[in-house]
Amino acid sequence: MRFDRIIMTAALSLSCTLAAVQAQAHRVWIVPSATVVSGESPWIPFDAAVSNDLFYPNHFPLSTEAMKLIMPNGKTGEIHNAHKSKYRSTFDVNLTTPGTYKVEVVSAGLAARWQDKDGKRKFWPPRGKPSNPSDFSKEVPQQAKDLEVSYRSNRIETWVTAGDTSDAVLAPSNKGLELLPQTHPNDLVSGEQTRFQLLIDGEPATGATVTIIRGGTRYRNSQEELKRTTDEQGYFSLTWKKPGMYWLNANYQDDKADAPASKRMGRYTATMEVLPE
Repeated sequence: MRFDRIIMTAALSLSCTLAAVQAQAHRVWIVPSATVVSGESPWIPFDAAVSNDLFYPNHFPLSTEAMKLIMPNGKTGEIHNAHKSKYRSTFDVNLTTPGTYKVEVVSAGLAARWQDKDGKRKFWPPRGKPSNPSDFSKEVPQQAKDLEVSYRSNRIETWVTAGDTSDAVLAPSNKGLELLPQTHPNDLVSGEQTRFQLLIDGEPATGATVTIIRGGTRYRNSQEELKRTTDEQGYFSLTWKKPGMYWLNANYQDDKADAPASKRMGRYTATMEVLPE
């Protein structure tokens, strides 16, 4: 990872930064109404939010401003009818060609915290503000007490398929924390085992922590969380016990960041559908 990459990727929109901050205490998600559809040029509606319950919007909308639609040919497509309401955002995607599409929100940048001379905890960038690397040296005192600087990446994504699945959108960008499915995420079936690999900047993310939760938590007493830790090659496996829409969240941290950061941190979130066997 190079510092010039930080400069290229760290300029985040206000809406994307706010969503990432909210996600620290709540669950952020982008969920389609269905993940596999047929027909000529079908449409799929999406919800996007940050909430306590999966997938029930009750806290904050996830803005669509930083969202990208990646088409089966790798080109960027168009998100239609985007609307931001009190607790959720909605939009539509028109699957004009067969294959698998990806909707993603990707951000990365520096973050710092320290104590001022009065012992008060300070943070940069301020909540709801973008991580602009040109402001780092001006706003973060380099000799501050307990100064901690980290490079943080955040990725939120989901996939939908028209007709037969395709793999082009699954290729890693080798930037930040990413999921490399060993089974296509639109081919998941209850009762079957699935293996995944997590990568950090293109290398195996060893020791990443993973949480998987089936949606509908509002309607059951137990969260039914599945916990996994990746092995030395970044792999983890699980067997889907029930059909439904699932939320997957992974976190990673090491000390391999480029200066001025001392920590490299990655957060990854995906929504995927498991169909009945």
